[in-house]
Amino acid sequence: MSFYSKKKCGSKGSALVADIQDRFKRLKPYAPRKFVPQDAVLNDVKAVVPLYESLLGREVTSKEGLERWVLDSSEVDAALGEAGSVLYIEMTCHTDDAGRAKAYQDFVENIEPAVKPLADQLNKRFLELNARFPLDPVRYHVYARSVDAAVKLFNERNVPLETEISLLSQEYQSVCGAMMVDFDGKECTMPQMGKFLLEPDRALRERAWRATSARRLKDKDKLEDIFDKMRALREQVSLNAGFSNFRDYQFKAYQRFDYTPEDCKKYHQTVKEFIVPLKREMDRSRQKMMKLDVVCPWDVAVDPLNRPPLKPFEKVDELINGVGRTFRGLDADLGRCFDEMASLGMLDLESRKGKAPGGYQNTLTEARKPFIFMNAVGVDDDIRTLLHESGHAFHAFLSAHDDLDDYRHAPMEFCEVASMSMELMGDAGMRFFYNDTDARRSTIEHLEGVVSVLTWVAVVDSFQHWIYENPKHTREERRAAWVSINKDLGGGLVDWSGLEEERAYLWHRQLHIFEVPFYYIEYGIAQLGALQIWKQFKEDPKRAVLNYKQALKLGGSWPLPELFEAAGIRFDFSKEMIEPLMADVYETWRKLNK
Repeated sequence: MSFYSKKKCGSKGSALVADIQDRFKRLKPYAPRKFVPQDAVLNDVKAVVPLYESLLGREVTSKEGLERWVLDSSEVDAALGEAGSVLYIEMTCHTDDAGRAKAYQDFVENIEPAVKPLADQLNKRFLELNARFPLDPVRYHVYARSVDAAVKLFNERNVPLETEISLLSQEYQSVCGAMMVDFDGKECTMPQMGKFLLEPDRALRERAWRATSARRLKDKDKLEDIFDKMRALREQVSLNAGFSNFRDYQFKAYQRFDYTPEDCKKYHQTVKEFIVPLKREMDRSRQKMMKLDVVCPWDVAVDPLNRPPLKPFEKVDELINGVGRTFRGLDADLGRCFDEMASLGMLDLESRKGKAPGGYQNTLTEARKPFIFMNAVGVDDDIRTLLHESGHAFHAFLSAHDDLDDYRHAPMEFCEVASMSMELMGDAGMRFFYNDTDARRSTIEHLEGVVSVLTWVAVVDSFQHWIYENPKHTREERRAAWVSINKDLGGGLVDWSGLEEERAYLWHRQLHIFEVPFYYIEYGIAQLGALQIWKQFKEDPKRAVLNYKQALKLGGSWPLPELFEAAGIRFDFSKEMIEPLMADVYETWRKLNK
């Protein structure tokens, strides 16, 4: 594997290439290549472009020939997608490594802009050929619909703008990855600082919270600058594509065929009506147990009975072992999948300096193997994060059989059902980390987290609607909108008196707003789907896991509502769905609290 750039790489660049190759050298293609040459240099424009030109120039004279053409196109997508994924993974694992950053930047600046117009030509040719030699309408319905939507959306003027946005996303990662806090004589990462918010000592929690917030605020102007540039570029992208605002453009880009912006706003309202009151009741319970006059931001994560924080593990190996036992207890196939990831080194879990924030799962699309990235520091939430990302990984494993790369990627709303369902079903494995009392305590905290997620989704999604419905807003207007929406939909009883500045920039930590705009309502929709699977699981664990696996095997080959149906659940985020589900959550929470 080599890297294309206008300048030749020196010795440091060559060492970087070898290092990246070494990390993933154990991964082989899931199936032998039939079109892409084995020695293709997928980081070199001169090698990549001819692959597309060959497909565009190929004569197709039959339905069988068209199907082979589609599969060869899919092979190119998978091979190139994996090359980009490796570079992204390496960059986020080491944001302080200039060589890795440059390698990823070269891919974004050189390969992606060269490929996008060619991919659009391939899409147009598919539509033309499919009109002449129609493929199976059942098998290819979702694929053809997706290609048609992509063709209608593509505008070549947007290619350089999208490159600029990708580079700004990388800059956001670098700024956040460099955030360190000097606290009590130690240099801590932001995830490591989160551990202090679980300590019974309230004064310690407050100092840690204020130190973390102060560090974030040091970079608020940098992050505001980055976002303003992103916002302006996104507005231009939407105008170029013929849309009046970026919100409407992004809904089309995400191929949201089954719901609208108005449906999202109904979700916001339903959350305000049915879930915000439940969030407030949980906060009142916390305030009463903690005997506080007011609940402050540093009081919301600690145990309300002043018990020491849950400490499920000391070393990451213990986390891997406990979660592996959980999956093997749920289902032998899921256990084997997780063990395979661990044995292949596809887990980078520990927090460290220079590592990007958050967690993600990325599929190496040619090997059809998943990689999990997170920032574990030894807290209860780390278990949930690994369960969550493993749910995404199981999606990759179970849909790997499909020959079409497009069908190995489900709609985002269902991808998150895979991950959030695994968080809930994974409660069965808390016994591998805790005694009965602490396992119950972990579940209580998780259910409170479910309620918080549903309200936070409404806040983040509503804020993004406001941003792009008002594209000419000022920073002060944006700040005021965030605070207003947070008060209205956040739902909690936290007192922010004297902390107005900190509250005004809370959204900076939500990387989705910067990197994947409008990718957040999926968590709310999926949480409702996951709660339905959890209800199945409480009644019949084997049936629930079987339904879960059957739906994941479909990947993205069926429309979104039908994927929900395959799991035995409904694609529905109306108040008629939300009210009884939340009643079930509340009743379970209440019983556990007894």
